[in-house]
Amino acid sequence: MSGKKQKPAKPQSSEPALSLSDPALYVNRELSLLAFQRRVLEEAQDTTHPLLERVKFLSILGSNLDEFFMVRVAGLMNQQESGILDTGPDGMTPAQQLEAIRKRFEGLISEAHACRRQLLAELHAQGIQILDYSELNETQREQTGRYFEETIYPILTPLAFDPGRPFPHISNLSLNLSVLIRDPDGQEHFARLKVPDTIDQFVPLHPLARKRGGKPLAFVWIEEVIQANLSALFPGMQIVESHPFHVTRDAEMAIQELEAEDLLETVEEGVRQRRFGAVVRLKVPKRMPERLLDILVTNLEIDNSEVYRIEGPLSLVRLRHLGKLDRPDLKDAPFTPAGIKAANDDEDIFSIIRRGDNLLHQPFDSFQPVVDFLRTAARDPNVLAIKMTLYRVGRNAPVVEALLEANENGKQVAVLVELKARFDEESNIEWARALEKEGVHVVYGLVGMKVHSKVAMVVRREASVMRRYVHLSTGNYNAVTANLYTDLGFFTCDEEIGGDCSDLFNYLTGYSAKSDYRKLLVAPINLRKQFEKMIGREIEHAKAGREARLIFKMNALVDPRIIRLLYQASQSGVQIDLLCRGICCLRPGLAGISENIRVTSVVGRFLEHSRIFYFRNNGEEEIYLGSADLMPRNINRRVETLFPIQKPQLIRQIRDKILSVYLTDNEKGRRMSADGTYNRIPRKEGEKVVNAQAALLRSRCLKT
Repeated sequence: MSGKKQKPAKPQSSEPALSLSDPALYVNRELSLLAFQRRVLEEAQDTTHPLLERVKFLSILGSNLDEFFMVRVAGLMNQQESGILDTGPDGMTPAQQLEAIRKRFEGLISEAHACRRQLLAELHAQGIQILDYSELNETQREQTGRYFEETIYPILTPLAFDPGRPFPHISNLSLNLSVLIRDPDGQEHFARLKVPDTIDQFVPLHPLARKRGGKPLAFVWIEEVIQANLSALFPGMQIVESHPFHVTRDAEMAIQELEAEDLLETVEEGVRQRRFGAVVRLKVPKRMPERLLDILVTNLEIDNSEVYRIEGPLSLVRLRHLGKLDRPDLKDAPFTPAGIKAANDDEDIFSIIRRGDNLLHQPFDSFQPVVDFLRTAARDPNVLAIKMTLYRVGRNAPVVEALLEANENGKQVAVLVELKARFDEESNIEWARALEKEGVHVVYGLVGMKVHSKVAMVVRREASVMRRYVHLSTGNYNAVTANLYTDLGFFTCDEEIGGDCSDLFNYLTGYSAKSDYRKLLVAPINLRKQFEKMIGREIEHAKAGREARLIFKMNALVDPRIIRLLYQASQSGVQIDLLCRGICCLRPGLAGISENIRVTSVVGRFLEHSRIFYFRNNGEEEIYLGSADLMPRNINRRVETLFPIQKPQLIRQIRDKILSVYLTDNEKGRRMSADGTYNRIPRKEGEKVVNAQAALLRSRCLKT
């Protein structure tokens, strides 16, 4: 990070130069995403995490893979069925990708269940037992029988399948039992029974051995209890056999916005229809007989290639319920994040911002100042207006409550609620209706684009001027995920940034063809052009022997144009570090192409979510933060905002106390190889162990 003169790239061989558009230079994005899921699995395998945190990572892996099939695999299947042969930069057809995905998934899920078995053994050693029903003694079976009768039985609905009753609908992500019964005449029948997901998935076994904190520490899976008591649901029938199955459906909504008179109602209907999407994956136990599987395959209208036989529980997501256990000794230690320091007890958030720009790094710094910013604005008689974008705010949303209070107090409140935030549509619809009901000006987004920008602006009358106070962020206004994701938030009352935010909101809520901004980079308007121009500037510095360096921290790098520019920068001698949490389609370390590029992924306790873009610029350093990843969808088809950090001390803070720490992480960091694989960064003998998140957590406050 010293900014010394960089060595030029090595001269290329006499062999013909490889085109920077050659498919060999690009990693397939879906396989790269699966490589990220493997890194999540590695965290579940990592014994440096407390035991229940490792269980949590395994649950996260299950959830991530569900979403991967619902969105990414479903999209590939739709392309294949539609005859679309678009190969993308890596040259793989949809069929080739699906074949590769299946192979990678089968290996990954096999390792995941081996990890699950190891974790359950370690939990058992800690007094937490997850038992098979076959292991229960008579007393425990009687207990689970009572639990079934009192708690489970009333909410079960067995559904028959015969000539008079059609095959029942199997909802998305539902766990079900396929039941084969024999009637008194000897005829066999198929029935489906949905395992309820509205109650605990682990049935507690109170009489077992020791307890801690008054909580039972032995359990059995709910579906096993149901299977053991099926005779109560089919009286007079013989239960021949039963096996669980799990269905994943296409959950991507195709919203025909141009034809939709009411976007709110259109999205609402799309959410309702999601549970009826085409089946893209059927998970069954390895022991399920072919005759039962044939019934499912035929009636779900799927191909055998969409069937996955699993050894163990079919839904790893449900392991999250173990996180409720009162065992702090098996969880991460709690921490208290830092807050903004006021000069005195009377100084409010507006006075603090007037003193100078403020940077917050969640979760190491508290999210509370953001809530206080909006609450103070709601109650301040000098505040006239509040404008804000909402992408994912969650169910419990103090920021929305502050906006409602502001509206009650007579402020002009305008909110853009992005209804198309995937899997948060229902929550956003509820908040949009609540805000509209109270008279808030609500906009639902732009036709053809998601609004992904994270911006809040307060307009305050101060003497004879109107001052704009702005909060910009890399993350969502969600008080829950602010404790789980790493994000950077920024408070300023810079006049030009405030003016840009006003122009941005006019673009979002009204009609505007504005094509230039003073300081913000806004997609799809000027972000790509300016961003590519700044990479080009580093290339020119390197060619001239001046200081050139790029450090980009983001969730994903997919955009082919930017990847080609980064290859060109590497060939020109620019030293490039990419801190890329998830997908990376660029291949680092290729001789003559990308030997000056390193790609590092950090996966740890918190989800890396901040986007930081550092340009050395011959010593005149520039840093932009924002909501955008380097993906075509973000740059071309979303409203995104990158904002500059201008104060030298804040630039140094981000460079030396954030980026440098991540670049030296040799515990949770993985280095990407040219073939798309990731490996732990080797430590030299005696070298200090660096865990970036742990180091930032210890520091708690990043203020200089």
